[in-house]
Amino acid sequence: MGKHEKVMEKILQGASDSNIGFDDIRSMLLYLGFEERIRGSHHLYRRKGIEEKINLQRAGNKAKSYQVKQVREVILKYHLAGK
Repeated sequence: MGKHEKVMEKILQGASDSNIGFDDIRSMLLYLGFEERIRGSHHLYRRKGIEEKINLQRAGNKAKSYQVKQVREVILKYHLAGK
């Protein structure tokens, strides 16, 4: 199991939303085909065919837990887990 799959598994389990590394979730989104745009402390992610925009901010070296939940909702809604 590769790094991106491990991060995906942690996100989908939902047990440790406050313990997901910012760089890990960022790397996984780029791997899934999202484009990144940075505006100050906000990292914005978009992907063709997905209407939601994902906004991530660092909380130290972790991603904010409510934003991890939003990423999980997008992954489940668009069935991105197997890609």
